[in-house]
Amino acid sequence: MPSTSPAQLPSQRRVARSFTRALRLHCPNCGGGPIFVTWSRLVPNCPVCGLGLERGEQGYWLGAYFFNLMAVETVFAVWVVGFLVWTWPSPPWALFQASTLILMLIVPFAFFPYSKTLFLAFDLLVRPPSEEDFILPHEQSPRIRRGRQ
Repeated sequence: MPSTSPAQLPSQRRVARSFTRALRLHCPNCGGGPIFVTWSRLVPNCPVCGLGLERGEQGYWLGAYFFNLMAVETVFAVWVVGFLVWTWPSPPWALFQASTLILMLIVPFAFFPYSKTLFLAFDLLVRPPSEEDFILPHEQSPRIRRGRQ
């Protein structure tokens, strides 16, 4: 079993910097931005360093969905414990159900862009960028695409 030498592990400072950039919704690689066109849509490449934000694999964003799911479950667990501690010994169950429903509908949408950037930061730390990650995508002209149809 191959072991990871300390030289191959990312430094704590690099990890913190990468995740701080991600929490600011900037490129985790260089800190450039903005990298979102809308709340839920990324640009294809970082406008500063040119890093491809999709990293070229089918199903790449499954990890971001996992990050989002973990955030929602964490918020839910903290909410349940906090609400019960705050209202014990007679919690108002109707209020609990209504507020939990609203919270569980809002949190996934509010956290969505953060899940994408945080997963990208995690992926860059686990699998450092290569030259291929900085190749800009070349889209064909709309005229050429229409001609082929």
